[in-house]
Amino acid sequence: MVLRAQSRRHRNHALRRERRGRATVDSLIQGGRFGSGASAMADVLVRAERFWDGVADRPSGPVEVAVRAGRIVSVRASRTSAIGAEVIDLGERMLLPGFIDCHVHVVDAALATASSARQALDALSALRALLRNGFTTVRDLGCLGSTTTVELRDAIDSGAVAGPRMVVAPNIISASGGHGDRTDGRAGSRTQEIGAIADGPDAITRRVREDARVGADWIKFAVDGGFFSPHDSPSHTTYSQAEIDVLVRTATDLGKPCAVHAFTDEGISRAARAGVRSVEHAGMASLETLDLLAERGIWLVPTQIVPATFLDSLDDDEFWATRPPLHRAQLGHYADRLRECARHPAASGVRIAYGTDASVIPYQDNWKEFPTMVDNGIAPVRALRAATSEAAALLDRPELGRIAEGAVADLIGLFGDPFDDIKATGRVGFVMKDGIIQHP
Repeated sequence: MVLRAQSRRHRNHALRRERRGRATVDSLIQGGRFGSGASAMADVLVRAERFWDGVADRPSGPVEVAVRAGRIVSVRASRTSAIGAEVIDLGERMLLPGFIDCHVHVVDAALATASSARQALDALSALRALLRNGFTTVRDLGCLGSTTTVELRDAIDSGAVAGPRMVVAPNIISASGGHGDRTDGRAGSRTQEIGAIADGPDAITRRVREDARVGADWIKFAVDGGFFSPHDSPSHTTYSQAEIDVLVRTATDLGKPCAVHAFTDEGISRAARAGVRSVEHAGMASLETLDLLAERGIWLVPTQIVPATFLDSLDDDEFWATRPPLHRAQLGHYADRLRECARHPAASGVRIAYGTDASVIPYQDNWKEFPTMVDNGIAPVRALRAATSEAAALLDRPELGRIAEGAVADLIGLFGDPFDDIKATGRVGFVMKDGIIQHP
């Protein structure tokens, strides 16, 4: 409890510091102070021959980005005097905004019963890998009944731990026997329940309020099953419309947006009617259902790298040698539908935010969602916006995901142009977060 109280104080201090910095930068911009003298105010000048701002249809350049106190104070094509400022010339590297992964789990589900200290220590390598890949912000969508990610978020905000900025849903709220229920359900088992399990309106309301009490930024829940969860399948809809309505309404009353794990048309439609902000996966959704999300302004986070990885290995006995046979059989049962639906997001007008389900795939491979999206017909610029300005819009963080005056100085440098070769997203040669160089 003492650690949690300290973490809250650290987070409040960090938020106050961020607001002061944002107010200072915004007032300077409004006052016209970033004219020809911008470089004199800069701590760092980042120069590149090519850059993309997170919004435009194509990259441009050259560019000089002036950074002070963790914020971008000017973006200009001409070079200015570097008196008093550190100059970083990216040379052949292309400058982009820091990437945002809107669906990660830095605490692996395999550690559900481990101590919070063990979970946190294990997560440190995940955080390093994600930051090294150029992801300066991540949304973590749930542990299994712990608050470890809340503590990690606060530790990063305070500067005690290095890693991407974290936006956190502490748990995956689930019905008994649903996707987030990892309890051993065998007859005669005496093991405790594992997961944030809630059945019925009263229990669901209490569970949402408990997550809000411990510091949730988001509320995450599962409306249908999964391929690798122990008690269900993706075709099982595990929450009724009434239960989902109560969950989302309670979260909304507390100022918490909702993200829903959902694969099927029925589950997605129920969640959409309730008013969720994002749908995760939707791997078996029809075009009509994705159009419903578009009409309602709900984001899709498709996490396409996970099914692609497992489907590509479906006939590889060695790949499955250490995995439960049930998982392989279940994936094989739905393989045709998954392959058919993988191209639906590209054909839909739904807003897409980048997410990978990292932990199901190795953290160092989370950049591979980019080429997977493009392979499934999504244009490179749409995939790149999904990880920058669109992801920032989903998170309601307009100061992230773009290179613009007043934005947070999250900058990365890629070896190559991802508009011509999307795999350049995996060749990160420079990372700056909050104006501080993280790599190399």
